[in-house]
This record gives sequence, C-alpha cells and structure tokens, in this order.
Amino acid sequence: MVESISLETAKAVIDACERQANKIENPMVITVTNSEGNLVAQHRMDGAWLASVDISRNKAYTAAALDMPTDKLTEPSQPGNSLYGLQNTNNGRMVIFGGGYPLKANGTVVGAVGVSGGEVEEDMAVAEVGVEAFEDFSS
Repeated sequence: MVESISLETAKAVIDACERQANKIENPMVITVTNSEGNLVAQHRMDGAWLASVDISRNKAYTAAALDMPTDKLTEPSQPGNSLYGLQNTNNGRMVIFGGGYPLKANGTVVGAVGVSGGEVEEDMAVAEVGVEAFEDFSS
C-alpha cells in the first residue's frame, strides 16, 4: 500500500501557506494532492485569481507525477533541451515553472503542494512554507 497524505495534514499545509500569502498580502490558491496527483484539498483565498485554481492543481500534479519541484523543469523544457514540449503532455497538466513541490515522508512521495496567484517567486516562497509545515506536522 502506498502512503498518502491525510486530509488533516493537507489542511495544515494549506493553513501555513495561507498565513504566508497573507503576510505578503497576495491572495493565492493552494492545492494539496496525494502521491498520484489526485486532489486531497484545495483552498482559494478571497480575491485569488480564478485561473489559479487550475494552475495550482496542475503544479501539485506535476510535482507528484515527476517527484520534483516544478521550477526544476524550466530549463530542461526550453527549445532544444531534452524535455522540450513537456508542458503539452498529460492533457496539458504539466507545469514547467515554480510553485509545485512534492511532499515526502521517509523518502517517499506521499503528496504534493501547488501554489498559484503571484509572481513565480512568490508562489515558490509560499509553497516552501507549506513544505516546511508538512515536515513539521509529519515528524
């Protein structure tokens, strides 16, 4: 049986991300998926862009599916590089810019977090707070 993130843990990750988004005064959409990239929980802050609903979910999907942060895909997916066109696979669900991170327990991906609503660097910073919260919550 594959370990998976619980709803309780997903909510703790979302809460930590929301606190950070509030600190930087940028409403965001925060998504947590299981190890297979399927939705566990999603939260759209008041004023967050509607487009960020799909983007955050796809960031989490990508991080879970490929077991890596989405920002690590930017360079390899540029024209002429080995993963060029990656964003066009999986029915367009692959995201090749920052804001998605796998969540690991004992070296195994048990879920992922995806954040969207700001500049890429802001999305990454908020998602990283979620990763830290996951590590604190699950230890």
